Amino acid sequence: MAVVERKITEMIQTLRLAKKTSREDYSQHLRLVLMGMLAVGGLAFVIKLIAEYLTFGSRFG
Repeated sequence: MAVVERKITEMIQTLRLAKKTSREDYSQHLRLVLMGMLAVGGLAFVIKLIAEYLTFGSRFG
């Protein structure tokens, strides 16, 4: 039981040391995450489009 209590104490200490991020930092991080998701999604869409074109072209070509 001492292990669980120690872990809980460590978590509480970590939360006390943590500080809330500013609105500017949060919005910048959110923009970066969204741009990354957009880039990965766009790349996946292009790859899927090329694969569909190659599959369609080989079927009727």
